[in-house]
Amino acid sequence: MPNKYIERILKARVYDVAKETPLERAKGLSSRLGNGIYLKREDLQPVFSFKLRGAYNKIVNLDDEARRRGVIAASAGNHAQGVALASKVLGIDALIVMPKTTPPIKVKSVRSFGAKTVLFGDSYDEAYAHALTLVQERGLTLIHPFDDPDVIAGQGTIAMELLRQFPEPVHALFVPVGGGGLIAGVGAYVKYVRPEIKVIGVEPVDAPSLYRAFEAGRRVTLKQVGLFADGVAVRQVGKETWRVAKKVVDEVILVSTDEICAAIKDIFDDTRTIAEPAGALSIAGMKRYVEREGLRGSNLLAIESGANINFDRLRHVAERAEFGERREALFAVQIPERPGSFLAFCRTLGRRSITEFNYRYADRRQAQVFVGVELQSGDDERKELVSRLLDKGYSVVDMTENETAKLHIRYMVGGHAHGVGNETLVRFEFPERPGALLDFLVGLGKRWNISLFHYRNHGAAYGRVLMGVQVDPSEHGEFWAMLKKLGYPFWEETDNPAYRLFAGVDDS
Repeated sequence: MPNKYIERILKARVYDVAKETPLERAKGLSSRLGNGIYLKREDLQPVFSFKLRGAYNKIVNLDDEARRRGVIAASAGNHAQGVALASKVLGIDALIVMPKTTPPIKVKSVRSFGAKTVLFGDSYDEAYAHALTLVQERGLTLIHPFDDPDVIAGQGTIAMELLRQFPEPVHALFVPVGGGGLIAGVGAYVKYVRPEIKVIGVEPVDAPSLYRAFEAGRRVTLKQVGLFADGVAVRQVGKETWRVAKKVVDEVILVSTDEICAAIKDIFDDTRTIAEPAGALSIAGMKRYVEREGLRGSNLLAIESGANINFDRLRHVAERAEFGERREALFAVQIPERPGSFLAFCRTLGRRSITEFNYRYADRRQAQVFVGVELQSGDDERKELVSRLLDKGYSVVDMTENETAKLHIRYMVGGHAHGVGNETLVRFEFPERPGALLDFLVGLGKRWNISLFHYRNHGAAYGRVLMGVQVDPSEHGEFWAMLKKLGYPFWEETDNPAYRLFAGVDDS
């Protein structure tokens, strides 16, 4: 057991800039999972991440000569902000090398603390290699983001707070893992003071550096890592962090991007704050562990490590969270190409919330529909729904786990149609509620054939539909009268240039 870290952690100077963050009970998660779930809110630090602790503890212990020369760090963002703020407080010049892929919010924050930045490479490892070159050229002192005893000790102060804040029995502590500095420091302290507590690391499936190290029994270098959870996108755990982690970590759990997105939503539901992907890792891993073990009635702690997320990434998070929670299913369904078939299909789905409905005329006999359905009870309900559709004679392909379908094909359904006569394009709005799409189609009736249909549930008060309908010119008066009778706001879009260019009828 690396007992040398206990004294280092107890003596660590972090509270000149960091603060003791609260340990909060996540009421919603606790109720859903049947366990006591507690979040260590490191997202509430001045730089919205735990990294400030280790950075300051390292820099404050530098000698005068090292301080005079200045410091340098390589970081995807959170460590950079910690180094920048620590250097500002101590009056030391700081240069930060950041990957070009770093979210702008983190780059802007680093510069706001007075540090200079260099954007280099597409990953942390490339930025780190460049930082080492600058160390040699300029004589700067490197502040490593994780593989340094002072940095590890600084992060370990989180465990010191945790165990003081929660003296009751704890089954497990879940820790996000990148280079391993956090789990090494926290694990060293927890296993010394409360060895019965499981220390469980959590990594993304596309950045499993510690997981692979445990598999191989040694440090390994990953060929590449995913960048969604940029705060933990590290190809190899540190030498010192691995030495410590292999003695204090009980296991490492891998989670998908969808599970991370679902965890971000869980945190928002309980705290009304938005974690960054790396910050939500521990919650995603904890949920997977509870499901795997069938655990009930235990206390589980999770470190919410940061909240530095780009606003434009929230679109992706919101869209994928339902998949991570197994609350949405995607199907490709073949239905007859005739009036009334849409209505019959929606009746088979029942009064479920439809999250997405895409269709474009392609064949006179069969229509291929791409549909998203909200689920209440996860995979069991999804399988039951597939069985129901098959029993009704529909051809069904379940695409819920199809990454290409989720990322790309759902946005590419359609294109120009051949052989569609008298197509009129109309845009609608209707109040959003379960069964709203079914009610809309019932009101529309079976008289006219639908040749194009696009609907997506955006979580707003009103649903929006774009629909192509085959209407003979002699029936236009009756058609528009019927639409007015429905009572929904609508606009004709037949002459819209976007429709003409990308989805209109091809008469060639």
